[in-house]
Amino acid sequence: MEGYPTFSLADLCVVSVVSAAAFLRLLTAEVQWTHRLVIAGILFIVLERVCCTYLAGLAGVLVFTAAGLLAFPSLSSPQLPAQGKAVFITGCDSGFGKIMAQHFDSLGLQVFATVLNKDGPGAKELLQGCSEQLTLIQMDLTKPDDIDKALQMTKDKLGERGLWGLVNNAGKCFNVSDAELSTGSSYRECMEINFFGAVTITKGFLPLLRKTKGRIVNVSSPVGELPLPYLAAYAASKAALTLFTNILRLELSRWGVKVCTILPGFYKTAPSYNAEYWENQVQSLIKSMSSELLQDYGEEYMLETKDLFLKYITTAKEDLSPVIESITDAILSSNPKPRYYAGKEIIIMYIFLCILPTSLSDLIFNRCFLFKKVLPKALQK
Repeated sequence: MEGYPTFSLADLCVVSVVSAAAFLRLLTAEVQWTHRLVIAGILFIVLERVCCTYLAGLAGVLVFTAAGLLAFPSLSSPQLPAQGKAVFITGCDSGFGKIMAQHFDSLGLQVFATVLNKDGPGAKELLQGCSEQLTLIQMDLTKPDDIDKALQMTKDKLGERGLWGLVNNAGKCFNVSDAELSTGSSYRECMEINFFGAVTITKGFLPLLRKTKGRIVNVSSPVGELPLPYLAAYAASKAALTLFTNILRLELSRWGVKVCTILPGFYKTAPSYNAEYWENQVQSLIKSMSSELLQDYGEEYMLETKDLFLKYITTAKEDLSPVIESITDAILSSNPKPRYYAGKEIIIMYIFLCILPTSLSDLIFNRCFLFKKVLPKALQK
């Protein structure tokens, strides 16, 4: 139309893909049609016309794509009954795992919750606040004997029944520093807990999960796909977990087992907001460094990284409900999503980084995430 902007072929392709994805979601999911969903559908169509007519080009694509991805959560499938189902959750001492164990127990599921310390405050809170159906298991993912005992205990409790859900939630980040400064042990320990632990548990329970055509839910992280500086060891382990989950989803589809990835935003979970923990970690790192590296980077540079990270985590969200709702849907939905973006800010971040050129996204990460004023000592010269 003369006088109005028009979409290029590439823009129309993006809009068509988003529209098709929304349409396919409606066809493949047992969507509960409500008046709110009908109104949302009408508004979605109107928005597409507005974007094509008045917001052509990149602006229109961004607005329409963001609206499409933000609308997907409203297309949730009906939930299955919780009674009679059993779920195994790792890392329940605190954070997502503890709240998830309490939530599933309140819904009537039989919960197997693993903790690092059976005498710790988180474990005691679970025992006091949950029903007798909950089984608390002390397990360290770095100890094969602990994993074997947890598997056997769960199998003994289930008897002839299968396991409906497995939630691989346990994870740990050991330090925040440049990739060159992170110790080899940090890389190995992150992989041991965040990746190999999840792989071992999953392989152990797969016969029971195949028996029920159940669910595997792996709590990964956006840092496994987005290059956030100073998190190389943690991010590498989460990248491995995400890819493992994606491959598992394809392989287990023939068995009827559904596999989901949870990608949480930035939330306050222990020990992320424990200043003493990060102080101890950076001091330990400084002591373990070679004199050459310490001379090139300088202690001031490393301490600033830690201080900026502590300042950054004050912005983390305390409301964990988006993550809990995502895991619940993955376990109990009749047709769960392959990926759950737990937090709207994560969806927006993914949209922009998929569209922006690498040079611009690199600039954003370098400038917006832990923007440093202190240069490495060798560069100051």
